[in-house]
Amino acid sequence: MPADAASDYDVVILGGGSGGYACALRSAELGLSVALVEKGRLGGTCLHQGCIPTKALLHAAEVADVAREGASFGVKTTFESVDMSGVNAYKDGVVSRLHKGLQGLVKAAKIDYVEGAGVLDGPHTVVVGDRRLTGRNVVLATGSYAKSLPGLEIGGRIMTSEQALSIDHVPARVIVLGGGVIGVEFASVFKSFGSEVTIVEALPRLVAAEDEAISKQLERSFRKRKISFKTGVRFAGATQHGDVVSVSLESGETIEADLLLVAVGRGPVTDGLGYEAAGVTVDRGFVPTDERLRTSAPGVYAVGDIVPGLQLAHRGFAQGIFVAEEIAGLAPATIDESGIPRVTYCDPEIASVGLTEAQAREKHGDVATYEYNLGGNGKSQILGTQGFVKLVRQVDGPVVGVHMIGARMGEQIGEAQLIVNWEAHPEDVAGLIHAHPTQNEALGEAHLALAGKPLHAHA
Repeated sequence: MPADAASDYDVVILGGGSGGYACALRSAELGLSVALVEKGRLGGTCLHQGCIPTKALLHAAEVADVAREGASFGVKTTFESVDMSGVNAYKDGVVSRLHKGLQGLVKAAKIDYVEGAGVLDGPHTVVVGDRRLTGRNVVLATGSYAKSLPGLEIGGRIMTSEQALSIDHVPARVIVLGGGVIGVEFASVFKSFGSEVTIVEALPRLVAAEDEAISKQLERSFRKRKISFKTGVRFAGATQHGDVVSVSLESGETIEADLLLVAVGRGPVTDGLGYEAAGVTVDRGFVPTDERLRTSAPGVYAVGDIVPGLQLAHRGFAQGIFVAEEIAGLAPATIDESGIPRVTYCDPEIASVGLTEAQAREKHGDVATYEYNLGGNGKSQILGTQGFVKLVRQVDGPVVGVHMIGARMGEQIGEAQLIVNWEAHPEDVAGLIHAHPTQNEALGEAHLALAGKPLHAHA
């Protein structure tokens, strides 16, 4: 196509991650003409540097632990070592198969997929190289990047999750800077692979966004796994000397390791993309929207990690579908952020939806809670896991929060999100039959107890 050539579409989407490609596919499904612009690989961070490859590592870590612990189940297994080239080949194979499948979906939908770095040039035009893509509507879906701290330069033995995904060896000692979702997941992986791990977290507890009871259980579990952590301690600086990274804390303590993993969160990718010049308000890098995901510029929407709120792939995916339906005139129901499920895939897994106990008390005043210990769940005993299901309800009202921790508890979040989003009362769920023996029974038992009729639990 010649320089300065223009193309007109119903929707031009800048960014091909979870939010962008979902918007593209749903828009095409609704009969809209679509251009999807992506400077990297279709699927974005989630598929290539985030959700999928990290969970592949976590599964490999689980296999390593099972090999070590076979004797406790009467199976004589031995753990020899972790072959990172093999782990990476397995991980990359999973990513490659999903990438090919996604490429096929976009091609079949007859979406104009444009490879290259796009820049907004006015509220209705995206420029990619010598192409000008004009859209009746523009959707910003440019995602996020792994952040660092001021003065902490990434390189050598100091890396973020993105570099850690391609590491070719198992370091003997790892310091993880940050005790949030990414930090505890990588701490879990490295420990299972055989590293000595220390987490440094400035906040008073690990996974501080979760219910406090979840944090306490995770900390107990990590102590049992011999994962060290220092909470309420701030990072002061780091230096590299040959094969060693020295991390200094504001407390005056210095820790040495072979690798420093910086996991201090993700920042929005919006700089240098022409947003503000096109009339789009940007606040500290993020793009504020109204509840219908409209930006300050007419006809311009934003989805995913650049929109203030939870930075989750499935949030961006849902927002992408919402915007497509909004553009098509379907007037979809707005997305309730508090009803979005959250899963942290460390060992033990954390799964939650709705309000924490503290949030519920602040919003509703008097609430009732119940914790059902997985010690009373047959399948959890078979798996050899510990943890609990915690319910938070309004007094004489619906369940407003479900918080779970234990092996494989992420698989229970589906029913939990239905309970919270459909405003079910404990009595409603207590009447449902949960298959035996499953971990899913733990949800049923918790609701039985909160409804006043505990069976495999004490009142």
